Amino acid sequence: MQFRIFTEPQQGASYDDLLAVAQATEALGFDAFFRSDHYMRMGDGDPGPGPTDAWTTLAGLARETRRIRLGTLVSSVTYRYPGILAIQVAQVDQMSGGRVELGLGTGWFEAEHKAYGIPFPPKRFDLLEEQLEIVTSLWATEPGETYSFTGEHYTLENSPALPKPVQSPLPVIVGGKGTKRTPQLAARHATEFNIPFPDPGTVPGLFENVRRACADFGRDPDDIVYSAAFVAATGADEASFVRRAAAIGREPAELRVNGLAGTASEVVDKLGAFREQGGERVYLQILDLHDLDHLDFIAREVIPQLAD
Repeated sequence: MQFRIFTEPQQGASYDDLLAVAQATEALGFDAFFRSDHYMRMGDGDPGPGPTDAWTTLAGLARETRRIRLGTLVSSVTYRYPGILAIQVAQVDQMSGGRVELGLGTGWFEAEHKAYGIPFPPKRFDLLEEQLEIVTSLWATEPGETYSFTGEHYTLENSPALPKPVQSPLPVIVGGKGTKRTPQLAARHATEFNIPFPDPGTVPGLFENVRRACADFGRDPDDIVYSAAFVAATGADEASFVRRAAAIGREPAELRVNGLAGTASEVVDKLGAFREQGGERVYLQILDLHDLDHLDFIAREVIPQLAD
């Protein structure tokens, strides 16, 4: 099983804060550093220094890390035209030496769109379908050839389809809890299917929907990596766990149900169950970005019991 650190910097974090977490992620042996793609804090509280742009951040981290994978969970189709997104991601992949992954989704947080003048159409799934088709096709177009696309929302004419990412194919993550269109999109375009914060008992069915969609599409279901994101809060004893839960504004009992929470042994048991349900990769949502000891504890006390 692979373990990735997943951050939510819109809640209040500077680039330097993210750099410290990313470098700790690398030093402690985690597989990857991922971040959300948002422009405004959710909920009450001090927004701190304000938002950081996801792909600007990842470009910087690409030059200041050496091993870990870097990506978004997930970028919103409302923020960037697909041609521009393809250029940005390919360039950051070049800057990292081939360590980038793109998570792409419909977006949902209407308030941040209003705050920064970003259009927020009521129906966005068709945008996602077209963007996935365009971005992956731009990268796959042979050098020297051009790419054109005519859809309901986007039209590209004779694009040179440059630059190219280092990776071919560059990993693309599609996620969600939908039971029909999301699995179909994953089967067509994704190298990874991710469940964001799964409700208890739903993981096997959501994974099976994707496996079935792959079979219908004529694709080997094992070609896709199956993953989930969980909020993480753990410690050496109950007091440490309760302190970390309080630091992120969550109730310990609720976290134990919905997250990876409690003592190390509790977290190991829950992750073991997730692996038995088909989970191959875990995104640990770390909400207190100044508690680097939390990452160290997970690396020492949890991962060695589960790592492949």
